[in-house]
Amino acid sequence: MRLEEADPKGLVRESYRIEGIGAPECRSIFLDWALSLGERTDPRAAMQALLAHYGDAATDHPMTRVLSEGLDAPPVPPRRRRRAGRGAGN
Repeated sequence: MRLEEADPKGLVRESYRIEGIGAPECRSIFLDWALSLGERTDPRAAMQALLAHYGDAATDHPMTRVLSEGLDAPPVPPRRRRRAGRGAGN
């Protein structure tokens, strides 16, 4: 996966450039990053690409930990939608 596809707005790239950044800021950036991914982008593949590019040189960086934690988390199954008209009272 190309780095531009894995980090379309450069949010993760910039997080590695911020001196003194902490874990809470990295988690916030991670959420923004996840929301900025395209529909067809696999988030796990993107995290792997970002870790391959940045993680080895910055093993103790909080963003490296956040990305690693994201890969360690089990994938979330897609939410099932209810059919229209099948709510409470029907």
